Amino acid sequence: MHLPWWEFVVRAGVVYLVLLAMVRITGKRTVGQFTPFDLVVVLLLSEAVSGSISGQDESLTGGLIAAATLIALDMLIAVGSARSKRFDTLMQGNPVLVGRDGVVYEDVLKRERVARSDIDKALREADCLIEDMRMAILEADGNINIMKKAS
Repeated sequence: MHLPWWEFVVRAGVVYLVLLAMVRITGKRTVGQFTPFDLVVVLLLSEAVSGSISGQDESLTGGLIAAATLIALDMLIAVGSARSKRFDTLMQGNPVLVGRDGVVYEDVLKRERVARSDIDKALREADCLIEDMRMAILEADGNINIMKKAS
C-alpha cells in the first residue's frame, strides 16, 4: 500500500456519502426500476469513482479496506433506518400520492419525474381501469401501487 490505511476509509466514506446523496436526489423511479440506460450509468459511475476511493492504489489490502468501509457504512445506514423513522425517511423518502378517484395528478408526476406510461402500466398490472382507481401511490422504492375502489 502506498497510502495510509485511514485514507482508504476517508476516501470510501466520502465517495459513498456523495453518491448516496446523488442517487437520492435523482428520484424514486431511478432507484426503483433500472432501465438498460440506468444500468450502464451505474456501471460507469462505479468505474468513475474507483480511483477516488483507492487513490490509484491497486493493492489487495487497499481494496479490502475500501470495500469493508463501504459495507460498514451501508450497515450503519441500515441500522440507523431501522431505529429512527426520521433517519429512514431522510434516506428512503416517503410514498407520494400520484392519483386518486380516477384522476392522475400530472403535476406530481412531473415533480417526481414519473412518466404517465408508468401509471398506465401499473393500472394494467393491477387489472384496474382508470375510473376504478381509488389511489395510485408512488412508493419510496419507486414502485407504483394501485388501489381499486370497493365494488
